[in-house]
Parts: sequence; C-alpha cells; structure tokens
Amino acid sequence: MKFSVWPSFARTWSEVAEMAAIAEATGWHGLWYADHLMPNTDDGSPDDGDAHECWSVLAGLAAVTSRLRLGSLVSPVTLHHPVVLAKRATTVDHISGGRAVLGIGAGWQVNEHACAGIELARPGLRVDRFEEAIEMITRVLREQRVTTSGSWFRATDLPFQPKPVQPTLPVMVGTGSPRMSRITARWADEWNTWGTPAEVRQRTQVFDAACERVGRDPATIRRSVQGLVFIVDDAVRAAKIRERAPHDRSLVGSIAELTDLIGSYAELGVDEFIVPDFTLGASHQERLDSYALIHDHIVGALATL
Repeated sequence: MKFSVWPSFARTWSEVAEMAAIAEATGWHGLWYADHLMPNTDDGSPDDGDAHECWSVLAGLAAVTSRLRLGSLVSPVTLHHPVVLAKRATTVDHISGGRAVLGIGAGWQVNEHACAGIELARPGLRVDRFEEAIEMITRVLREQRVTTSGSWFRATDLPFQPKPVQPTLPVMVGTGSPRMSRITARWADEWNTWGTPAEVRQRTQVFDAACERVGRDPATIRRSVQGLVFIVDDAVRAAKIRERAPHDRSLVGSIAELTDLIGSYAELGVDEFIVPDFTLGASHQERLDSYALIHDHIVGALATL
C-alpha cells in the first residue's frame, strides 16, 4: 500500500511547496489537492476563506518536483468544461514528465455554485452530466478525433493534441453511490472514496457489484481511500474526538492504534491511503511534524503491504 499527502487549499503556496519538497524527499507516493472556489459551509452561505486554484497549484508543483504523483481530489465537472479540464491535466502531465492524475466528480458544494452563478442541478441530472463529461474526457485523452452529441456536451471532429506523456493518463473518480459507481466502473482507471475501514468495506461491496454489472474486472481499477487522521495518545481525549468528529471517516487513536486501523485497508484491496492535513495541527510546522510522525511510524510499517 502506498501513502500520499493532501494539503488543504487554504495553505499558502510556500507551505504547499515545502510540503511537496519534504514529501518527495522522504518517499511519499503522491500529493493530492482539492478543487473548490471557496471553503464549504453547512448552510450554503458564502465563505471568505482562502481557496487556491487546483490546477495552477498542481502545475507549479509539477515544475518543482520530479517524482511525486500529482492529482486533483477532485475536480467537479460542474465547474469545468470536460475538454478544458482534460487539457489542463494533460498540460500538467507534460510539465511533470508523466505524473498527473485527473480526479473528477459530479459536483456537490452548494455555496461555490450559488455565489458564482453556476448551475448545480438536482442529483439525477448532475450524474447525467457527469456521465457525458467522463466519456468525453476519456475519449479526448485517448482518441485522435472525437465526435459526440449529448444533452450537456458536444464535439465535432475535435482534435486533442498533444496527448498525455503517459500512455494512459489515469482518470480517477471519487464516489460511493451505486449509479456513480457503475459509471466509474465503465470509464475510470481509479476509484477513490472516503471512509473508515468499516465504511470502505461496505462501499467496496457496492463498487465490486457495479464492476460486475458492467462487465469490468474489479482488479483492473486502482483504489485509493482517505480519512481524517487524529493522532491522540490520551484515551479520554480520543473518546471526546470520536463523539464530535464525522464517525464514517475519522481515524482516532495512538500511533499503534492508527497503524492497525490503516493497515486494515490493505486487506480490502486499497492501493493508496491519502492523509489530509486538516486534522494534523493548527500551524504549518505542527502539520509537518505530524506528517513526519506518520511517515516514520505508520508508513514505514505498512508501505510493503
């Protein structure tokens, strides 16, 4: 199992660049970056917090790293035309020498769409749009010319050059729902989801069933997972965190407990565990120290699984 870092889009460029340099030097597999216009709010109201643009950051990181895999987690097709998004990912692939991953999703965050005047359709239509988008993305990345006519996206004898450096630029979908899982099984190279091991076990069953339904061998799709990591040695404090943290995606405990928890993902066929920095400290240095602790004790123990 491989391990990757995920700095928040609220971090400064210098913080993200330093995190990438350290991750590359110490053997982390990749760096992921979210794609949003602003932080989320529960009531859909605007948020004034910082949110740097995903593909600009990934292009910058591609130029100053040489080994890290770099991907979006994930780019909503509501905010990007699929051809333009594929062009961005291909450009990052060229800058990086073939290290880009295009993570996409159907879109979900209310406030960014409402504030920018971008339509966020009801869930069923949103998935319809996503299905057309992922087909167009995968086709332009891999075919010489593309012609397609859908309800949302159209192309006529569309060339797409240059093609990615990688023979196949991986398209990854972040999802857990049954219909999105079927679309992912049909078109994607990688599948990503949030969750504790128990949650991921249930989602894996849904995804494997989706693969069977569309005639795709589940073993041909790479799998990644992320969870909120809370490093806590005190049992009383750990219990309090478990009470208030999202129960379906939070991993709480000592380094030894976290090693056992994260290690169980490998038994579920997970290829990569992604560690967000959201719960790793209030300051940049605290987050770097937490990543170092995770790397030295957890990644070191589990990287060969």
